Amino acid sequence: MLLKRLTTGIVGLTLLTAAAAGCGDIDDKSSGSGGGGKTVTVFAAASLTGTFTALGKTFESSHPGVKVRFSFGGSSTLAQQITQGAPVDLFAAASPATMKTVTDAHLVDGQPQTFVRNRLQIATPADNPGKVTGLKDLADPKLKVVLCAEPVPCGAAAKKALAAAGVTVKPVSLEQDVKGALNKVTLGEADAALVYRTDVKAAGTKVHGIDFPESAKAINDYPIATLNKAPQPALAKEFVQLVLSPQGRGVLTAAGFEAP
Repeated sequence: MLLKRLTTGIVGLTLLTAAAAGCGDIDDKSSGSGGGGKTVTVFAAASLTGTFTALGKTFESSHPGVKVRFSFGGSSTLAQQITQGAPVDLFAAASPATMKTVTDAHLVDGQPQTFVRNRLQIATPADNPGKVTGLKDLADPKLKVVLCAEPVPCGAAAKKALAAAGVTVKPVSLEQDVKGALNKVTLGEADAALVYRTDVKAAGTKVHGIDFPESAKAINDYPIATLNKAPQPALAKEFVQLVLSPQGRGVLTAAGFEAP
């Protein structure tokens, strides 16, 4: 009888131990490994929408289970959101001045790195109804001209270029990012806008792009940096490495950006 009870107890203990081990195996599998289930949050200038979206897909394909979430907009607005505590992993700005807002708040991990440069073009509707040929034409009060707001990098660049040409423009609208300015043209609500040539190229046949020599006086450097309070610091640094890699630079230069 005693032997039977001991045997029964040993069997029961063995089954409980096996069950516990089995539960442990299930938990380990459900927790995943590597970067599974993680999200990298990227704040980036509106002019980077196409290129960074493509690089985000590349990053996700090489990091199974990881998602890259973007917030594109005017760099000054994004910088303000970061200083107000938005949970962001990395910031790619369209000018050093807007990045300085974040660095001055001591929110950057290390030093920002310039990864591309960009210059302005005049964008008109495809048929160029205003017959615009250069920057001086934008002073014509009969033309509906759209600019970016001055705090936005494309607005600051436009101010420099217009000053270099000695041209005064009275815009019908001041937009908060370069996409907003270009949309006014593609929708036929403006005769011309000063935007980045990368945005003109991305718009394809919807708009007509016009180069002007004064654009050389207002080239914007684009800095990128990870943030010191990044929720995913390791993945953020890997994304920056992708942007700075030959593959990343290839995507950016193909879109019309210039190497720094």
